[in-house]
Amino acid sequence: MPSFDVVSEIDMHEVNNAVDQASREVSTRFDFKGKKAEYAVDEQGVITMTSESEFQLQQMLDILYAKLVKRGVDIACVELGKVAMVGRDAHQTVTLRHGIDSDLARRIVKLIKEAKLKKVQAAIQGDQVRVTGKKRDDLQAAIALLRESEIDLPLQYKNFRD
Repeated sequence: MPSFDVVSEIDMHEVNNAVDQASREVSTRFDFKGKKAEYAVDEQGVITMTSESEFQLQQMLDILYAKLVKRGVDIACVELGKVAMVGRDAHQTVTLRHGIDSDLARRIVKLIKEAKLKKVQAAIQGDQVRVTGKKRDDLQAAIALLRESEIDLPLQYKNFRD
């Protein structure tokens, strides 16, 4: 029986490369000369930007977005934190959401069931959703349905088996 998995993944290696490129660009730009401006990344996908002003944080965010897009990371998974002024420094967190949480997984399953596609079932398996069907065409219709839906997280369709 043909099946595929619906996942939401981010290549953290590409994220680290994008942050390194953004750091390099900030260090060479004329408007950041002599200013404190830096990026920091942790393993969970949280990027912390530190600068002297909120305006510079916005410029740093634009540079980061450009580098993420260039490296193939979808910026629809980006969730911005609030700007916090601590002393003379401004901090902002950029969280990269990945993995399908249980609410979104239930919403995906419900969307597939409401579409009444012939003999297509969806099952939640951890942080992914497995979709099985009788024919490959039915599964392709399910992928098209998910692409057209209003889901705020970028989805990938992997492990397609015939």
